Amino acid sequence: MSYLTTVDGTELFYRDYGTGRPIVFVHSMLMSSDMWQHQMLHLVAHGHRTVAYDRRGHGRSDDPGTGYDFDTLADDLAALLDRLQLTDVTLVGHSMGGGEVIRYLTRHGDHRVSRIALVGATAPHLNIDPHAAESLLEQLRCGYGQWVSDNAGLSFGDGLPGCAVPQLERDATIRDWMQVSLHAAVECSRANLAADFRAEVRRITLPTLVIHGDNDAFAPLADCGRRTSELIPHSTLTVYDNASHMLHLSHRERLNRDLLTFAAA
Repeated sequence: MSYLTTVDGTELFYRDYGTGRPIVFVHSMLMSSDMWQHQMLHLVAHGHRTVAYDRRGHGRSDDPGTGYDFDTLADDLAALLDRLQLTDVTLVGHSMGGGEVIRYLTRHGDHRVSRIALVGATAPHLNIDPHAAESLLEQLRCGYGQWVSDNAGLSFGDGLPGCAVPQLERDATIRDWMQVSLHAAVECSRANLAADFRAEVRRITLPTLVIHGDNDAFAPLADCGRRTSELIPHSTLTVYDNASHMLHLSHRERLNRDLLTFAAA
C-alpha cells in the first residue's frame, strides 16, 4: 500500500496503476478512491496510467481533524502530483471532487495538467438556502446513518430507466459512506455547501469535459453541470439521460468510453 505525507503531516493513501499518459481521479465526498476502480482498470487496459487517492478523513487516509477546506484539499492534490512528478495529467473529479480540481487549478496552476473532466460535480455553486444547508448539517451530525439510508436510492437513481446497480455494489458503496470520519463528513459538507466557484471556473482555459446526469438529485444539472459548461470557455457538456449521481456505477461503460476518448484526444 502506498502513502504520501502532506505538509501538515497527514498521510494519504493512494493507488497507482499502469503506464502511459496519467489520469488522476478525485473521489466524491463521503466515499474513497475505491469508487473509481472500474474506470481505472478500463483506462489501464487502454494504455493509461491511473492514480486515485483517499481524501483526508476518508478511506485509508488519516483523519487529522483539520484541513477540510478547499484550499487544503487542493494542496493535498498538489502534494500527490508533485510526489509522483506527474505531467500531462487528465484530472477527473466527481461531486465535491470537481471543486477540488477547480481549486487546484486556480491555486497551483495548470503546468502539470492538460485537461479536466468534471463528473456529476457540485461546482460551481449549489445555490442552497442557508437554513436548508444548516438543517442538512444537523442531520449529518445527529443522524448520519438515517440520512444515508434515506438518500441512497436517490444517489443510485432508483426508479430511473437503465440505472439498476447490483445489490452487492450498492452495499459496498454504503459501507464506504459509513466508514468516513463523521467529522470529515460534516466539515466537507459545510465547505461544499458554502463553496462558490463561479469566478474561478471562468479562469480555466484547459479543455474540459462536463458529464452530468439529467436527474442528479445532489448536483442539479441546471445549477451545476450546465452552468459550469457555460462558464468554462473550452468545455463540452455531455448529459446522460435518466441518470442520477453515481454515474461511475449506473453508467460505467459509457463513462469509461467517454473518459477514454477525452483523455486520448
